[in-house]
Amino acid sequence: MKRRRTARESASIEPPPGYYVAGGEPPDAVRRALILDWVVSRRIASGWRVESRSGSQAVLVRGQPVNHVLHAFLTVFSCLVWGIVWAGVALVNRVERVALTVDAQGRVVTVGAP
Repeated sequence: MKRRRTARESASIEPPPGYYVAGGEPPDAVRRALILDWVVSRRIASGWRVESRSGSQAVLVRGQPVNHVLHAFLTVFSCLVWGIVWAGVALVNRVERVALTVDAQGRVVTVGAP
């Protein structure tokens, strides 16, 4: 079942105009870090969490992996009844990863990760 996008998720991830240097000059490392901070904070507000972060790149994750050991114990102790729930959770649950990078011109490049 696909989740519908909310207005918050579908909004542009480009930072506001004040983050860029006037005159079309490429931003320095500090400005690129500020641009990345702004984009990451927008993603965190919509439910993502930071997995790793460097100066101009961040990896964000949404979703939780299935605890298969817990579900196996519950299935055994419920005489296989819990297996139906386990199968449903395993099919529906998704973990999404995305890598955000700020290039030399200050554009945010988003790449879906496995």
